[in-house]
Amino acid sequence: MLKFHGTGIALITPFHEDGAIDFDGLKKVVDHVTKGGADYLVVQGTTGETATLSKEEKKEVLKAVLEFNAGRLPIVYGLGGNNTQGLIDEIQATDFKGIDAILSVSPYYNKPSQAGIIAHYHALADACPVPVILYNVPGRTMSNISYQTTLELSKHPNIIGIKEASGDLSQCMRIAAKMPEDFLLISGDDILTPSMRVIGGHGVISVLANAYPEIFRDICHADLETSKKAAFKLLDINPMMYEESNPVGLKFLMKELGLCGDAVRLPLVKASESLKERIKAHKI
Repeated sequence: MLKFHGTGIALITPFHEDGAIDFDGLKKVVDHVTKGGADYLVVQGTTGETATLSKEEKKEVLKAVLEFNAGRLPIVYGLGGNNTQGLIDEIQATDFKGIDAILSVSPYYNKPSQAGIIAHYHALADACPVPVILYNVPGRTMSNISYQTTLELSKHPNIIGIKEASGDLSQCMRIAAKMPEDFLLISGDDILTPSMRVIGGHGVISVLANAYPEIFRDICHADLETSKKAAFKLLDINPMMYEESNPVGLKFLMKELGLCGDAVRLPLVKASESLKERIKAHKI
């Protein structure tokens, strides 16, 4: 699983002003992060606005990223949902050529019990032809994957890791203390990545690395002192990426860096003037 150590880029999906996918912008982003030292690409995660893309658009984005990447980096594909059977049907209809693993968010809205979460992931992992990375993000799903549940799921041969975005370092430490040696503990919070490294984490699936892949190369691969100092550079701008919901702030930052436009799809709207001015003042 060394291919998933380091920085995974939660790729944005650039749009034109009319809402159509901007494939030229997507290519620029893929080239930018690849040249900047990213270790792998995550296609159609939350940052990619997957909730407002059609099934056909998701396929088009995946096909484009595979073409633009040209085999340079491993690919993780986002396949998650709160309808277990529907998700299994989607897995069975997906062409996994070029996909190294899937990232699957814990079921949202339904608020399943821990037993339900375990049964859900066992069903997915049994059906999926590539490895599964769990995704725990209670701020979006309204339910937490407990450390006990993560450790239980780590026993499944096709579940290889977890993106932990609970922000609970104590929970992450309990996972690290007892997880199998080949299980991946991946930070879901950019700023906490050095702390996660200290307790045994293996890197980050990052939002801000779309803009600053070189900084995250230091955060994930340099000595811990350098890693810490690199993360400190992001302290001011990081909260702005979430203030009006991800990826609103990030897309404006990417526009400022000349990588793509800042269009998002409803119900998200572009960054407010106040947020734009603060991002301009704190961009690196």
